[in-house]
Amino acid sequence: MQCLLCPSEGDFGPPVAKPSARVSSSQLLCSAAASSPISRRTIDCPQPIIVLSASLTSTPNKSAKNCSTSCLLQYPAVSATMAKRIAAVLIDLSGTIHIEDAIIPGAIEALKRLRATQVKIKFVTNTTKESKHVLHERLKRIGFSIDSEEIFTSLTAARQLIDQRNLRPLMLIADAAKEDFSGVCYENENSVLVGLAPEHFNYERLTTAFRLLLDGAPLIAIHKARYYKRGDGLALGPGAFVSGLEYSSGCKAEVVGKPEAAFFHSALQDLGCTPAQAVMIGDDVQDDVCGAMKAGLAGILVKTGKYRPGDESHAELSPSHVAEDFPQAVDFIINNLLQS
Repeated sequence: MQCLLCPSEGDFGPPVAKPSARVSSSQLLCSAAASSPISRRTIDCPQPIIVLSASLTSTPNKSAKNCSTSCLLQYPAVSATMAKRIAAVLIDLSGTIHIEDAIIPGAIEALKRLRATQVKIKFVTNTTKESKHVLHERLKRIGFSIDSEEIFTSLTAARQLIDQRNLRPLMLIADAAKEDFSGVCYENENSVLVGLAPEHFNYERLTTAFRLLLDGAPLIAIHKARYYKRGDGLALGPGAFVSGLEYSSGCKAEVVGKPEAAFFHSALQDLGCTPAQAVMIGDDVQDDVCGAMKAGLAGILVKTGKYRPGDESHAELSPSHVAEDFPQAVDFIINNLLQS
């Protein structure tokens, strides 16, 4: 028998990563998770609830290669009450609403429909091939009505970290992105910063980075995407180069962009919303969707951009919902997650 408070197929809620050793009247503990030596997770609930069953339909994806069948996470049910609490939508850019200068069909109109609901919106992107200003100008040029303040990039997060720690990084990023690092000192480098930089991923430059890392410099990865979608097809992302430097130097990179929870939380902080009030839409099942879900948001995967058939079946967590494209994802949110 299924718990009446657990989600049915098609319902969803974010996984919660707040460990606890006991159940109170305001918490629900999945008995399957409670008996697991790997994971014991709880859910904060607005009012006392009764556990009718431990049967769940929304769990980590058991078909994923790295997911143990004994590692079960509880998801809160999406009832009408929770649907009314959805207050923010985070939206990926490249591959979700556009690919370079090509607009995903129907994306402009769908964004207008979403804005009409008065839900808070933030565009979150790992794009590192161009600065936030250049990216914003591109979006406006191809027809999107988006304010610069609505865009939160991994470049922004990287700049914040550099300023906080007074780092002088060796920059392995695209020249078009360096605008976001104006004023940063590049002399006597004491760190390595890696983004998407095809023109700088050469042997000599990577060797210079390698030697800095051997001397103890920290490795900062703006993100570790495996690949991304260009107009001519899928292309290698910076993840391979970051992993190569990690392997050669024996160090571990600090990632600042998606799928890091801090990235999603920073974006939501700007909106004044909690993860439980938000949903993420993206084409990358790992960085966009699973990353958001681990951070406490719901995650909607769209089958555009870098999506490949079967991505949802091999992900660490099953997406909260899978949509054909951004317009369909917006319709799902409007019809199911917003108060009418």
